[in-house]
Amino acid sequence: MSPKYKRVLLKLSGESLAGKAGHGIDFDTVLEICAPIKKCVDAGVEVAIVVGGGNFWRGRSSGNMDRTRADHMGMLATVINALGVADGLEQVGLDVRVQTALEMRSVAEPYIRNRAVRHLEKGRVVILGCGTGNPFFSTDTGAALRAAEIEADIILKATMVDGVYDCDPKKNPNAVRYEKLTYMDVLNKDLQVMDMTAASFCKDSHIPFMVFSIEDPENIFRAVQGEAIGTLVE
Repeated sequence: MSPKYKRVLLKLSGESLAGKAGHGIDFDTVLEICAPIKKCVDAGVEVAIVVGGGNFWRGRSSGNMDRTRADHMGMLATVINALGVADGLEQVGLDVRVQTALEMRSVAEPYIRNRAVRHLEKGRVVILGCGTGNPFFSTDTGAALRAAEIEADIILKATMVDGVYDCDPKKNPNAVRYEKLTYMDVLNKDLQVMDMTAASFCKDSHIPFMVFSIEDPENIFRAVQGEAIGTLVE
């Protein structure tokens, strides 16, 4: 079965890299996530990855700290995750480049759109750290922005739940999961699938996104093939 999408942007939450510990990086978990990414690349799919940093730091939960400084700390957390994922991808045999929105040339390339696209065309996985590089914007918004810039076919948002529900499934066992939604459904119903800035950007840029569970990492490959997993928003 040939992949449905040629170029994808995979959004990985920081929590997905933490394993059962719930914080930091569990490298066995990282390797489990990297295996289906390799299958995607071997099938001819161009893969860019945006990583969150919530397994180390959440700027919005920093109490009385200056928000700008707290968000910069969060950006640095995403770089730790980007380097960890890069190492895992290299161990499974992929060629990888890490690019960051904040310059730190000793550990990563600066993000340059044309260079990122060229890496993808050459079959390299590009991991994008630091979100947008600006405070007050989430890594979801960073994923939406980068997806538009590199002209990705879809954003694959790998989360700890298996799709979008009408309410929190952890609190309400009768929560209903949606298979398909429109952008306006997400915005009008305030479904918390991603922050409203990111959802509005996807709507304006006509970028579909799929929300699915990363608890089975093979879902990444299934999503690329177009299988009906999780929730598709378009």
